[in-house]
Amino acid sequence: MPQESSQPFQPSRPSRPSRPSRPHRVAVIVDEGTNPFEVGVATELFGLPRPELGLEHPLYEVTLCTPTPEVRMNHGFFTLAGASGLDAVDDADTLVVPGRPDNVVPRGGAVLDAIRRTHARGARVLSFCTGSFALAEAGVLDGRRATTHWLWADSFRELHPKVLVEPDVLFVDEGDILTAAGSAAALDLGLHLWRRDHGAEIANHVSRRLVFAAHRDGGQRQFVERPVPEVPDESLGPLLVWAQERLGEALTVADLAARAAVSPATLHRRFRAQLGTTPLAWLTGERVALACRLIERGEERLDVVAERSGLGTAANLRARVRRETGLSPSAYRRRFGPATGEALSV
Repeated sequence: MPQESSQPFQPSRPSRPSRPSRPHRVAVIVDEGTNPFEVGVATELFGLPRPELGLEHPLYEVTLCTPTPEVRMNHGFFTLAGASGLDAVDDADTLVVPGRPDNVVPRGGAVLDAIRRTHARGARVLSFCTGSFALAEAGVLDGRRATTHWLWADSFRELHPKVLVEPDVLFVDEGDILTAAGSAAALDLGLHLWRRDHGAEIANHVSRRLVFAAHRDGGQRQFVERPVPEVPDESLGPLLVWAQERLGEALTVADLAARAAVSPATLHRRFRAQLGTTPLAWLTGERVALACRLIERGEERLDVVAERSGLGTAANLRARVRRETGLSPSAYRRRFGPATGEALSV
């Protein structure tokens, strides 16, 4: 999916997130056979300095922790040494459990204990890809919704029948426990947390740094039939850019189809095949994201936000923002709106 258009409301500076008294501490458990990519995703998302935000202090800090002094990564590509021990999870605000391919092999008791006690004290727990097997084995997913990589969904159900598996989504947010379906979906979940913690504007800057889609809804499908179009001019890219520049207009699915010179039914099939969602759901998601950015930039008039974002009425705006963020527009403004003082430099 292309990056968001810079017109007509793209600012040169994002709104300042609330300054935490300390960075949000993220611990990543690296167990025997862990997939290196997902460890890299966690450190890329939460461990890198972000000078483009102009903050004096980082918003997150990452600690890698291992059950033994040395851990061999998946397929023995390399050995990780010098990380912290599992006691580091006791200071974490968020715990990340990446996946590994040998899902039916039980995790070590120390790893499962670390997951249990982290969850028991109220910290946030994430899994990437098949890391959900470890969360289920620890018992923290019983009676909860969760997802995992589609390839292992049946095995997951057989091993953990008490978990409500959603095998065809990118990620599941249960509040204190979040599960991502696969390695790339871990990026979607990470950006979802940036939005949840610091707002859409800051998350957009992080996504640009990653050169990754700013927002793919967790309910989108994991696997699409044809991610690379067979015919080059069937790509949705130009249409998405065109629509993102006109979100405040009365665009309909019929308008999108006419712009693409196809029938609405054909457009629907292409959205399903290439993006794993429908044209209407994509358009609504883009409008809600724009509304959130406008609120973050200080626009207090809900009717103006609704008009500029294409959501139409203040009532529809309230319903859509609450559905997407769990907050009313006024609560969203209090949490993510402009703070007094100098704005962030980028």
